[in-house]
Amino acid sequence: MNYEILKLKIEDGIALVTISRPEALNALNSRFFHEMDDIVASIASNEKVKVMIITGEGKAFVAGADIAEMVDMTPEHGTAFSKLGQNTFSSLGKLEIPVIAAINGFALGGGLELAMGCDFRIASSKAKFGQPEVNLGMIPGYAGTQRLPRLVGLADALYMLTTGEMIRAEDALRIGLVQKVVEPDELMDEVKKIAKTIASKGPKAIKKVKYVARKGLLSEFEKACDLESDYFGSQFKDEGEEGMKAFLEKRKPDW
Repeated sequence: MNYEILKLKIEDGIALVTISRPEALNALNSRFFHEMDDIVASIASNEKVKVMIITGEGKAFVAGADIAEMVDMTPEHGTAFSKLGQNTFSSLGKLEIPVIAAINGFALGGGLELAMGCDFRIASSKAKFGQPEVNLGMIPGYAGTQRLPRLVGLADALYMLTTGEMIRAEDALRIGLVQKVVEPDELMDEVKKIAKTIASKGPKAIKKVKYVARKGLLSEFEKACDLESDYFGSQFKDEGEEGMKAFLEKRKPDW
């Protein structure tokens, strides 16, 4: 597929995806979802990629969905457009490798939903966050009503969802919506540093810990603990054996 909206760069085991529609503040349209689906599929089949980063070009991460595309939709088309976005964002969680959102600016509506679909979020101090759909008489359609309460708790989520208010990066950090806030000119260096740290760990262990954590969140606690035990044990005659020997021998492991 020829990408019109997304830019993909793979270097040192890290895939950097940049949303490049700055004239529209990177607003999400159908083309975006199809391009992202294609990139996710290609990364899923590329064993050399250890971490994926998603960021935006210009002053926005993503300022929302493309209202110009949505305004004339029927209820049926709206439902289909919602499912399209939900499926794309869910695919990020299903990727075996970690996906990091590098939030450079506005992350509003569908943009915040995209960021929440990633495994964790690092933000510029100038970033702004919000689910402003109620200002248009709408509600989130890309799982925002479901992911936000799971990330920040029901009260903070409902405050954002019902007021449509934008919050600052420091407030997003306070409620657990992002994991770190850095100065704008340090954002990509910091995110790449984090990605390189992850890429240096046991690749199977990284994949398994993401799977077990996400699967366990949707399971009963006891069943989730059983899943953890099984995956823990599976590493003993795999990467874990090399990792523990390397530790005892005071050398770097050979993954």
